[in-house]
Amino acid sequence: MDIGRVIEQYHSGLHVFAEGDPEPIKAMYARSEDVLLANPFGGSSRGWDAVSQALDFASSNFRDGRPVRFEEVSRYVGADLVTLFEHEHWETKVGGRDEPSPFDLRVTTTFRLEGDGWQVVSRHADPLMARHPDGPIRPTK
Repeated sequence: MDIGRVIEQYHSGLHVFAEGDPEPIKAMYARSEDVLLANPFGGSSRGWDAVSQALDFASSNFRDGRPVRFEEVSRYVGADLVTLFEHEHWETKVGGRDEPSPFDLRVTTTFRLEGDGWQVVSRHADPLMARHPDGPIRPTK
């Protein structure tokens, strides 16, 4: 499968993740000890077992999400690695909230060609910040 279709599949999986189901995203991750995840809920995880648990925990915080909107900033393509830098715009019910909450992330995802297809080997997501005209950094809205 070409990387464009893999990225479309990844984005579709994130829509489902925003509803609280981690399985489509988990299916796209490599099952190796060098796989990495740093998510906005804090910390980082290395190795498939830890990443799988972190994905379960992160998705358990979401429900009734709306489709995530993606803005691709840059894509770096090599023979067996692709790194995608995007801004993701989410709206979902987080934790015990009754109303959907919007939040914006800056995300770097790396895919590696393994055997018969592309697998996610690294995802780093954190709040998208904007520089204030007077200098301090503040979260985007």
